[in-house]
Amino acid sequence: MKVLVLFDYPPPPGGLAMQGDLLCRGLREIGVDVHPVHLKSSLEKEWYYRWFRPDVVVGVGYWGHVPDLVLHPQKFGMLAVPWLVADGFIAEYRDVLNALPLILVTSNWVKDVYVRDGIKGDNIEVLPVGCGTDRYVPHSSDDLKVKSIRKDLGVSEDQLMILTVGGDGASKGAREVMEALALIDAEVPDWRYVCKVWPQPRTVQQNLLDLELAARLGIDKKVIYSTSIVSQNFMPYLLAACDIYAAPSRLEGFGMIQVEANACEKPVIAIDAMAFLDTMVHGETAFLAKVAEERKITEAVFGEGHGIESGQRIVFPNPRTAEYRASVPDIAKYLLTLMNDSTLRREMGEAGRKHVVELFDYRQVAKRFVKIVSDRLGIQ
Repeated sequence: MKVLVLFDYPPPPGGLAMQGDLLCRGLREIGVDVHPVHLKSSLEKEWYYRWFRPDVVVGVGYWGHVPDLVLHPQKFGMLAVPWLVADGFIAEYRDVLNALPLILVTSNWVKDVYVRDGIKGDNIEVLPVGCGTDRYVPHSSDDLKVKSIRKDLGVSEDQLMILTVGGDGASKGAREVMEALALIDAEVPDWRYVCKVWPQPRTVQQNLLDLELAARLGIDKKVIYSTSIVSQNFMPYLLAACDIYAAPSRLEGFGMIQVEANACEKPVIAIDAMAFLDTMVHGETAFLAKVAEERKITEAVFGEGHGIESGQRIVFPNPRTAEYRASVPDIAKYLLTLMNDSTLRREMGEAGRKHVVELFDYRQVAKRFVKIVSDRLGIQ
């Protein structure tokens, strides 16, 4: 089997780039002839089409990338298989997607979103994102690299560190976590809540709003927002530095960092919805807080980057979920339990590592990809 993988290559930090890079690594390690190329590099893609002649062209992205992931390969007679995440309402390319023999998606929830918006389900297969379990491994709290991170963040050795990582904190459920921590502050050991967010213009205002909430809750001295660019070399040690990874995300198509936290033997607090139903095991590898609110909208104005004209208003045939909000009392209950029980934290972390290695190791995902393509398309 010869596979060409289209994604943001060479891979910068970011979920979609990691998704494509890990698939390439996994395929290469199990003996598949595979090459990566940037999804928008028409010249280089055509170069591969002519000399490599791939059996299948796999494109990593969302529905708005269909011109690059599907239409361009098809123009040159290639068999295109997109591997998609959800990004709001699928507003375009339904006919193109429905004509494909195979679409891969990252979770059952993403499949439900595509089916909801008019994509037939019989050509959709779920393929989870791979996890680099050789890089995301447990590290001792005595490791100098781990200790250095805690010191840089201002977290002492005797304080519990709760961590959330994302482009911004609010979308990952940080505001709900802060409200929960304020409820149990007097009942748990000394703690610090670290939100590692990505430096970008859209998050500046949100960070200020989040810190204002921390001040109103009276926990601002214990909440740390860290805004900096970091690499995959740093992330395993950041996860190792925390005691609990808490991210009950408001919208999540897979939840890569939650899986990576489990791989680093950290217990996770997430939400009982979306992709976490695929990736987390409630009470064993994670605690899943119940959904307190499901926010739905009936129309939206789409901006640049959605594959349609910027500013176009779309009225949905049925109300669609814009985001979920996790139950703050549930989050508080699970934080209280984990923060007061170091043995439970260790046991859940160990179970999480075992679960990730068995199901989401990037080599296992590559093997599942080969089996799906072989079974569905007859390509060996």
